[in-house]
Amino acid sequence: MTAAAPVHTAFDFSALDIEGHEQALARWRGRVLLIVNTASACGFTPQYAGLQALQERYGLQGFTVLAFPCNQFGAQEPGSAEEIAQFCTSRYATTFPLFAKVEVNGEHAHALWRWLTREASGLLGSHAIKWNFTKFLVGRDGQVLKRYAPQDRPESIGPDIEMALQAPA
Repeated sequence: MTAAAPVHTAFDFSALDIEGHEQALARWRGRVLLIVNTASACGFTPQYAGLQALQERYGLQGFTVLAFPCNQFGAQEPGSAEEIAQFCTSRYATTFPLFAKVEVNGEHAHALWRWLTREASGLLGSHAIKWNFTKFLVGRDGQVLKRYAPQDRPESIGPDIEMALQAPA
């Protein structure tokens, strides 16, 4: 038996989209990504508008927001996949990819999120996700550039996105 190849970039992962189809993150290879755990009934939910604004501002330059709904924090994402998708499109007119609900902490955390938290620790070196709308900026090469706390507003990330867009893939 041979050992599995080590995961080196975000593009080595896949996840179910909101419609239940497996999506390889490799389809976004060469793009700058902002990967976010989201929730529809959270005090930070209005950040969906800021995330959509980033998508509109930088999308044509090679940037994509990837949203991963999560119900691990205060049960603030209780809806079905259909309800989540409807909420995001009708309330915030989101156009960025939305994935199926995932866990971001614990034994059942999605492999992407386990990798993200190992690559970029949070406050005081903690690796756990503390709340909804924790964000990870991933460069064109698939490496984590920076982690942002839930209270970091999407608009404040613009300068970092611009720098990442200037880097080669």
